[in-house]
Amino acid sequence: MGFKCGIVGLPNVGKSTLFNALTQTSAAQAANYPFCTIEPNVGDVGVPDPRLDVLASIAGSQQIIPTRLTFVDIAGLVKGASKGEGLGNQFLANIRETDAIAHVVRCFEDGDITHVSGKIDPLSDIEVIETELMLADLDALEKRQPAAEKKGKQGDKDQKELADLMMRALVLLREGKPARITERTADEEKIFQGLGLLSSKPVLYVCNVEEGAADKGNEFSERVKAFAKSEGNVAVVVSAKIESEIALMAQSDQKDFLDAVGLAEPGLNRVIRAGYELLGLFTYFTVGPKEARAWTITQGTKAPAAAGVIHTDFEKGFIRSETIAYDDYVAGNGEAGSKLAGKFRLEGKEYVVADGDVMHFRFNT
Repeated sequence: MGFKCGIVGLPNVGKSTLFNALTQTSAAQAANYPFCTIEPNVGDVGVPDPRLDVLASIAGSQQIIPTRLTFVDIAGLVKGASKGEGLGNQFLANIRETDAIAHVVRCFEDGDITHVSGKIDPLSDIEVIETELMLADLDALEKRQPAAEKKGKQGDKDQKELADLMMRALVLLREGKPARITERTADEEKIFQGLGLLSSKPVLYVCNVEEGAADKGNEFSERVKAFAKSEGNVAVVVSAKIESEIALMAQSDQKDFLDAVGLAEPGLNRVIRAGYELLGLFTYFTVGPKEARAWTITQGTKAPAAAGVIHTDFEKGFIRSETIAYDDYVAGNGEAGSKLAGKFRLEGKEYVVADGDVMHFRFNT
């Protein structure tokens, strides 16, 4: 399953520095969290998960394979992008192909790095990008909605439902509100996602702060956090400069450096996990002597569909899943101990997989 998180931001906010740090970090890491550059601006990164290392240690796994998330470094945006200014068309096309947005916001003062608007105001920066996304959506829907409405009046039920849904989004966009807050039913969700609206995507705000504020943030990042909370989104504090330094260090040197700057882990780990959680993704594990592996699923996934992530034949011929909760697997020191403790379960087709489940699938070929 491929999930893409687009990294966006105004010029000179640290967007590309952050992406480059992601690239360098993963290239320098051990095989646990490999990174491969698919294109110059696209990177596939392992999601850090300490549970995977614990499971591998218990099972004596030869290889550790994390679940993955793709980050896309999208061309810098300027005001007027929705009308084609700068690299506007490319920016909007690239963002449409992502599942979520990681919006890097400048939250630091530096006289040597010019801000595009001449002042440090993170909420204003957020508004610029959000406005461009909404204007692009408004333009697209105003062109599409009348045709769907006309067909609906002629008796096409599907087009009528589509026109109604688009009108709900249009009302919000005309009020300066993002399409993501459009009310829709569960049945309408797939149709809504099919509209490809830029302002419908979930947003993770990445507050790029100065080195001294990397642990707790600053006044600027606090404003962004408060704004994100009001929207139901998330904000993460990082110092792109520090992350760039960490990325070039040997693993053995990183802990001392992190301790010195007051960080428990690299900020990029938080960005990766927050992006993963923002997309509503869960992880389950398969564990054995050969490998310990994490697999990505969405919330509410049932056992057959989870098996299908490994191979479509697993879903088609699904019989049952042998399941142990992560905590039970650790407490039992593996499968044998978990069975003795009565924590080994056989689950059928209706079982909804829980985050951290250790699973083995039985299926007909």
